[in-house]
Amino acid sequence: MTPRPAYHHGDLRRTLLDVSLALIEEQGLAGLSLREVARRAGVTHQAPYHHFADRPALLAALADEGFLLLLASMQEEQAKAHRAPASQLAAAGRGYVHFALAHPAHFRLMFRPELCPDAPPSVAGGASYQLLVDAVTALQRSGGVPKKDAATLIALCWSAVHGLASLFLDGGLAQADPRRAAREMMALLVRLIAAGA
Repeated sequence: MTPRPAYHHGDLRRTLLDVSLALIEEQGLAGLSLREVARRAGVTHQAPYHHFADRPALLAALADEGFLLLLASMQEEQAKAHRAPASQLAAAGRGYVHFALAHPAHFRLMFRPELCPDAPPSVAGGASYQLLVDAVTALQRSGGVPKKDAATLIALCWSAVHGLASLFLDGGLAQADPRRAAREMMALLVRLIAAGA
């Protein structure tokens, strides 16, 4: 009997992550299993365990990667925007929506903490949240929005951009231009917040 040739990957971990993202796009989180990931990657069903202890560990790695991409997208939009605090907050929101549209599989899993309750907090997740906190507090210091209850303003901004991104991904806003809608909604949100000052 001729032995089955070994399958070699230049970067098996990256391949497993990419296959996982494709599976999530096709079948949702319910369709993701290490066995199916291995099958699609062309490796033995034990090979993924060299990189991920179990399914929650794989999901945690994908979520962490997603937060890195989110942070980069928010920072990229801020770098292109005017330095005024209102512009920086609006840019952060646009970056959030742009990330979700560019990386829907990441977006759909990274805010699901029940999938990996024992995973350590994501450093990139904390940094992306801090970017939002900093943008809101800078706007407050500038006198553009109420100085009290920053937590409520942060939750309002996060809810608005997360909801907009979700509506685009789920087809609720299929007729709208995502980039234009994100730009206009963030500008309106900042004006509404300022009106309550």
